[in-house]
Amino acid sequence: MGNPEAQGPLEEQRLGPVVRRREQVTPGTTDQRLLDSEGDSEWVHTDPWRVMRIQSEFVEGFGALAELPPAISVFGSARTPVGSAEYEAGVRLGGALVEAGFAVITGGGPGAMEAANRGAREARGVSVGLGIELPFEQGLNPHVDIGVNFRYFFVRKTMFVKYAQGFVVLPGGLGTLDELFEALTLVQTRKVTRFPIVLFGTEYWNGLVDWLRDTVIAGGKASPHDLMLFHVTDDVDEAVSLVTKEVGR
Repeated sequence: MGNPEAQGPLEEQRLGPVVRRREQVTPGTTDQRLLDSEGDSEWVHTDPWRVMRIQSEFVEGFGALAELPPAISVFGSARTPVGSAEYEAGVRLGGALVEAGFAVITGGGPGAMEAANRGAREARGVSVGLGIELPFEQGLNPHVDIGVNFRYFFVRKTMFVKYAQGFVVLPGGLGTLDELFEALTLVQTRKVTRFPIVLFGTEYWNGLVDWLRDTVIAGGKASPHDLMLFHVTDDVDEAVSLVTKEVGR
């Protein structure tokens, strides 16, 4: 093997903490690319730029929600019809949480989310909606008083957990299940503490509870203790009591 030094100096480019060598060296400097008024606009879709956008979403979310009073996040289906029993339960739940001294945080959409926001607003409490950019735009429901729209699900999910003292989960679909199991995983792994989770609607949730007990736990994939990470009820007052008593209210 020859002496590398005999082959001339190693072509190297230092861009802040990044080192590029050989074919990975890029033309120009970072300042040149920043100040150049012409050129390709694809840079706004690159991963480094996305990092800045993600950071800005965290900053905006933290800034908007930092001064919230104690809050409970309420999840449920966007497809819950207005006037249905589930919708009316969501309205009662939102109002009861306000009466118990809590702000109400939802995903800001229609259906069950709108119901909980409506109950909170009508009870003259703080009604928060954390929206998400989707191909089928829904927009924030009219009962949201503080609204934040996010591009990234994982940023939004952080806000749901960081600024809530517990979850109430109304009947819902895949998005609702995603939030539920995210919360259960955080509590199970002790990433969060004193975080009560209440499933509202025994008829809807009993099949899931049976599957967790008879399949997941019976198969050794989870512990029997994990069934104690959440409560199931059909009563609004009980739901509020369960989700608030563990946070010192």
